[in-house]
Parts: sequence; structure tokens; C-alpha cells
Amino acid sequence: MHAGPAQIGHHKKYGQHTDTNMKRIFSIGAALLIVMTAYSQDQTVYEHGYLVKVGDMAPDFTVREAGGESYSLSDLRGKVVMLQFTASWCSVCRKEMPFIEDEVWLPGKDKGLVVIGIDRDEPESTVLKFRDDMKISYPLALDPGAGIFALFAQKEAGVTRNVIINREGEIIFLTRLFERQEFDEMKRVIFSELEKKQ
Repeated sequence: MHAGPAQIGHHKKYGQHTDTNMKRIFSIGAALLIVMTAYSQDQTVYEHGYLVKVGDMAPDFTVREAGGESYSLSDLRGKVVMLQFTASWCSVCRKEMPFIEDEVWLPGKDKGLVVIGIDRDEPESTVLKFRDDMKISYPLALDPGAGIFALFAQKEAGVTRNVIINREGEIIFLTRLFERQEFDEMKRVIFSELEKKQ
């Protein structure tokens, strides 16, 4: 049975509606993509995947030390704070940590320095073993789901990084990986800040 002229006209009309609907769907999809892209670009990404820069106020968060107490970053105002983002599986972190212990933490802890190693998304038992294995005396804190890390850097970015925060809560130095020259510059910034009159 052949389609009559009325049926052919119906198919053409139906086809036009389908094309129009597809165009609408495509337009809505494109608009959503633009909105989502604009939303995701709300946060500027800086060098080394950082979401913060020197001069920014450090985002506040609450942390719990492995085997210890909970507190907020804002509770530490009046002290110079070093956040060391780390993980037990990170070989560069392991290389850097003895230098943090001997050259930053031990000489600075009685001068108003707080060092917190923020361990990326590992269970407390792993973090406690990591601390013991590394023979460090500064605290390691838990960061389940890497939520604290994500306040400072893109979640997929590497962990070996330090954030130095002055007594007013402002970021004054950022590092990535462990390079002796950068580490020495970080130390200079920390101890210079510690020497300032409160």
C-alpha cells in the first residue's frame, strides 16, 4: 500500500517538528554547557594547580589531628602556620618531611610556629603509622575525601605542597614538590615572619 499525499504531507510536517525539537534540545544543551563551564571557571586556577595565591586570606577549615584534637585554622590566628599537604604513599613528601622536622619545626615551634601535616584521604591508622615511620614530632591531621586539600588546590593536583600563613591568616608563600632552593626561600619567609613584632 502506497502513502497518499495526505500521509506524505503528515510525514513532512512530523519531520519538521522533529527537526525543530532537536534544535531546541541542542540549544538547551549548549546553553547548559556554557553555564556549567562558566560556573566551573568561577575558581581561578593558578600555577601548580593552586586555587589560592600569595596575598589571599587562607580559607578556613576544621581539622582533626590523627590521635588528637580538632580545631579550626582561624583558631591559630596570632601564630605563623605551615600546612604541609602529604600522604604516606608520596615519595617526595617522605623525602621532604625530615627537613621540615629538623629545619623548620624544631627551630620554630617555640617562636610561634605551627606545622600541620595534612594527610590526603587516608585512614587514621595509616596516618599514625606514617608519622611513626617518619619519626616526626609535628602533628599529622586527617583529610577525608581531600576536602581541605581542595580548598587550596585542584583535587587532582599532586600533594607535595606547603602553604605558609602569617599571623593575620594571609598566605605568604606557596611551594610545590621539594626543591632545595625553594625550600630555603620558604624557610627565610617563615623565620622572617616569626621575627616580626606581634
